[in-house]
Amino acid sequence: MFLKVQLPWNIIIPAENLDAKGLMLQRAIIIRLMDEFSIKKATKDLGYFLAVTTLESIGEGKVRQNSGDVLFPVVFSCITFRIYRGEILEGVVHKILKHGVFLRCGPIENIYLSNKKMPGYEYVPGENPIFMNEKMPKIEKDVVVRFIVIGEKYIEAQREFQAVVSLEGDFLGPVS
Repeated sequence: MFLKVQLPWNIIIPAENLDAKGLMLQRAIIIRLMDEFSIKKATKDLGYFLAVTTLESIGEGKVRQNSGDVLFPVVFSCITFRIYRGEILEGVVHKILKHGVFLRCGPIENIYLSNKKMPGYEYVPGENPIFMNEKMPKIEKDVVVRFIVIGEKYIEAQREFQAVVSLEGDFLGPVS
C-alpha cells in the first residue's frame, strides 16, 4: 500500500557549503535531504521510502560546536510503500523452484509463493520450469500474479521486507 507521510528530519550542512545567499542554502538542504532519504531505504513502520513530494518547512539552523557545521530541522512529505497482511497485490515471477516461486512487487524483491498455497497447480520441471493448472493460465518466469499477503517480515540488517503469499481466494492467480 502506498502511504503519504510527513516526517521530521535533521539535515547537517558542512560549514564550507554555507553561503550568504538563502537560495544556495535551500538547494544544499534539499540535495542533502535527497541523499540521506535514498540511503535510509526503509523502516519497519513506514515501509520503503520512494519519493520526497514536498519540503514543508526548514527550521532555524543550529551551529554544531565541534565542527562548525549547521544542523537544520526540516519537515517534508514523502511517499512510502508498505506491505500488509491481508492485502491483495500483484507481482512478477522472477524465480521458479520445485517448492514454489519468488515474486517482485514494487521495491520488494523477496515475496515467496509456496506450491502448497497454489491450489490446483503442479510443478513441471525442465529448462524453463513452470507451474501448470488445467483451469488457469500457467505460472512461469515474468508472469504477473495477483496474490494475497499472508505474512510479512522486516529484516533490519538489510532494511527490506520479505513476504509469504497465497493464491487461495477469489480472483487470485496469473493476470492475463
